[in-house]
Amino acid sequence: MEATDSSMQRRQVVLALMALSLVLVLAACAAGANPEVGKAAAGGESAGFWLGLWHGIISPVTFVISLFNEKVSIYEVPNDGNWYDFGFVLGAGILFGGGFLGIGRNSSKRE
Repeated sequence: MEATDSSMQRRQVVLALMALSLVLVLAACAAGANPEVGKAAAGGESAGFWLGLWHGIISPVTFVISLFNEKVSIYEVPNDGNWYDFGFVLGAGILFGGGFLGIGRNSSKRE
């Protein structure tokens, strides 16, 4: 019995460390500080579709961080406009399982 309890505790510790590592990695990829409107980002480039997609996927983690840190925002201000918006919404939809795939699963349960 002791070997089983020890292995279960070890497994729980490993899972907790993996979850913490995942949260830290996602936090490192959060949207940056929002400069004043009209100013370029530090790198001089605005966020496009791919950054919008990524920011949409990590939006729950970024939202929690933004509650405690005023310099972090879930939405990148210097962006390419509609393409960034499309990527952000698509990324958030992918994360939360929205879209046409959910419709097919629900209709098959009704029959």
